[in-house]
Amino acid sequence: MNDLPPDLPRLRTLETWLTLHLDQVRAAITAAEQQEREQHGGQARPAPPEWLIEPGLNRTAPLAVHVGGCWRAGKRSRGVTRDQALRAITEGVPACTHCRPDTELGIIDG
Repeated sequence: MNDLPPDLPRLRTLETWLTLHLDQVRAAITAAEQQEREQHGGQARPAPPEWLIEPGLNRTAPLAVHVGGCWRAGKRSRGVTRDQALRAITEGVPACTHCRPDTELGIIDG
């Protein structure tokens, strides 16, 4: 950097000026990060469940098993564990024909 002054007093003045501006930039970054956290609820959303069971209208017999995030899963679907999804399919609950949880679970059609 050839544009710097050669004497110590002016170099110290420049250092002070740069430090003040750096502090201002860091304060602006902190404020922007805080605003972003507030806009997004402060926390990231939890990951969607890996497996879903869609209940029937009477809530006694499930309609289908889905892979988590399947677009065909109904709004009333609930997250279940892998073992629960596997058990449901082996007990006769239909697997969704779009997301194919039976394939994801390693169940081979007989």
